[in-house]
Amino acid sequence: MRWHRDVAGLIAATNSASIAERLAVLVSSTVSNNGTSLLVFHRDAPPESVHHSMAPQRARHYLDRYLAGPYLLDPLYQLALRPGNPAMCRFRDTQPDRFKASEYYRQYVERTHLVDEMDFLLPVSSTSTMVFVCGRTEKRFTRSELNRLQLLEPIIRAAMQRIWDDDVDNSVPADRDYDMHKRLTRCFENFAEGELTQREREITQLLLRGHSSKSIARELGIAPGTVMVHKRNLFAKLGITSQYELFSRFIDALSAS
Repeated sequence: MRWHRDVAGLIAATNSASIAERLAVLVSSTVSNNGTSLLVFHRDAPPESVHHSMAPQRARHYLDRYLAGPYLLDPLYQLALRPGNPAMCRFRDTQPDRFKASEYYRQYVERTHLVDEMDFLLPVSSTSTMVFVCGRTEKRFTRSELNRLQLLEPIIRAAMQRIWDDDVDNSVPADRDYDMHKRLTRCFENFAEGELTQREREITQLLLRGHSSKSIARELGIAPGTVMVHKRNLFAKLGITSQYELFSRFIDALSAS
């Protein structure tokens, strides 16, 4: 009965704020979770946080730190802005093969204590995708819970579309947000410019995002041995000996941008 009341509450909601709130309630009555969030990923601006059901302390780490720049290394961010993205996915299925060994994972994702996450994606314009995130910090979703979320997927995406349509300002990010995103993106794309070759910078970007040498080789269409040579060279040029140092230099560059 409670679930049906929550569906009715979502249907009755009439504005974006109430729809987002009732959507979070409905998902929580479908599967237990440790917080949901509704984000919009833009190609030309930082992600927007539309709604979340997390405690303030958790939101400060999970959202505030994330929106300050680390989102550029997030596999979900990359997936959301890629053509033909899925309607629903499990976060661990979107990760590069060495993602859990990456410093982004250690310095950001691991500290969220997430052990599982289901994501629902809805392209809402040619440059933006809305994503509903349902996270777990205690145990992974069971097959039964995943099946329930799968059945709920059309309702979640329909609610997301209503939220987007109701928000009259959703297509015009603030100028300062656009400028910040532009600075961060330029910093990522030009990181170590003048110190590294174009190929070495491409490899650096993939290393920061959690790709192994084999995965980088596949992405760039070169041999794994060639990747290793480039990796040794770029480490030597930057005067570093580990990916931790590489990540630290990148975060310092982000902070200065």
